[in-house]
Amino acid sequence: MDITSIENFLPYYRNIRERTMRVVEVIPPDKIDWAYRDGKWTIGDILRHVSGIERYMWAETIQGNQPQYAGCGRDLADGYGEVVAYMYSTHQESCAIFGQLTDADLQTKCITPADLPVTKWKWLRALCEHEIHHRGQLYTYLGLLDVETPPLYGLTSEQVAAKAQTVLLKRQGQ
Repeated sequence: MDITSIENFLPYYRNIRERTMRVVEVIPPDKIDWAYRDGKWTIGDILRHVSGIERYMWAETIQGNQPQYAGCGRDLADGYGEVVAYMYSTHQESCAIFGQLTDADLQTKCITPADLPVTKWKWLRALCEHEIHHRGQLYTYLGLLDVETPPLYGLTSEQVAAKAQTVLLKRQGQ
C-alpha cells in the first residue's frame, strides 16, 4: 500500500485504532496486569507500548526529532482506566502531528531509531503494521483468558463458514 495523501491516511489509521479499541473494550479490567508467563509483557504493557511508541517514536521521528520512547511501564499509566486514557491521548497527539504533514512531505525521508533513512509514507505504513501485530497479541492473550473477542470486520470466521455452508446447501437444493 502506497500512502500518497495524508488526508486519506488519517481516516485509515484512525479505523485501525478503532478496531484495536474494540478489543481493548473487552479486556477485563482486573486482567490489565496479566501476562501468560512471568517476565513477559502484560496486557497493559502491550497497550502502553502501542500508544507510547506511536507518539514518542513514530510521531517524533516523522517530524525529524529523536525518539522519546520511554518503554511501557506502569509509571506511564496504571490500571485499566488510566491505560485507556493514555491510549486516547497519545493517539490524538500523534494524529495531530501526522495531520501537519503535507502530501509532499510523505515523499521525503526521516531517520529511524536504527539510524536508517526511510520514506515517511513507508514509515507510516510500518506504524500500521506495528499496531496490527500487537492487536494480534491481544487476541491471543484474551483467548488464553477465555474472553470472547469482537470480530474484526463484523463476522467471526465461524459465522462466515456457516453462511458459506448455507449458500452451498441452497445451491444444492437442500
